[in-house]
Amino acid sequence: MQASALYSPYGSYELKSKYQRNFALGTLITLSFVVLILVVAWLISALPEEEFENVPVVVIKTVADLGPPPSIAKKPPQVKVSAPQVAAPKVGIPKPVADDEVIDEDVVIASREELAEIIAPDVASMAEGGKIDVAINPEDYLPAPDEFVAVEIYPEMVHHEEPVYPRLAKQAGITGTVTIKALVNEEGNVIKAIVYKSSGTTSLDEAAVKTAYKNNFKPGIQNGRPIKVWVTYEVEFKLSE
Repeated sequence: MQASALYSPYGSYELKSKYQRNFALGTLITLSFVVLILVVAWLISALPEEEFENVPVVVIKTVADLGPPPSIAKKPPQVKVSAPQVAAPKVGIPKPVADDEVIDEDVVIASREELAEIIAPDVASMAEGGKIDVAINPEDYLPAPDEFVAVEIYPEMVHHEEPVYPRLAKQAGITGTVTIKALVNEEGNVIKAIVYKSSGTTSLDEAAVKTAYKNNFKPGIQNGRPIKVWVTYEVEFKLSE
């Protein structure tokens, strides 16, 4: 009886007496945060989307329109140079000259940067935040004879057509070896042929080039796909004994 008279709400008795209130308060705070997040998400989704109108579109139709790749070299800082102090020319009596000797004072010589812009324009600056539409047909692209083309498997000749020996060269006993450079397409056909190293005789060179279009190859392969690539081979003209 004496212990009951001295009872005070401390320890676990105090925690149990406030359990329901603390639980309800925590649940209310959590629900408030969830509702706030849902309201913010709904407000963001309800905002009007930004519409892009009159965005410039650059259509690239040739490889030259792509322009040069961006330079990774750091440009040296430009030093401001003051203009030299040149005395004004003395005005004398004008002398008549021919029309073709008159110097046009309005002629402006383009700088190196301006010439580069004329030859290969900066496509990125032309777009000005718009999109770039590359409309180059891969089938229309022909690599130059001296252009490096990455290839994993080079073309292999599967049919070699013997050239027709020029009659006059054969009668004159002229022999020689012509080095031909041929462009093989994705189907293994020769679509262009040139003389890489001449035999010294024009008729032999022409006969080798003419016959090159009748040869067939296994096409070159890069990344598992056939590509156009130049091949070099020799054509020998010799007289049978």
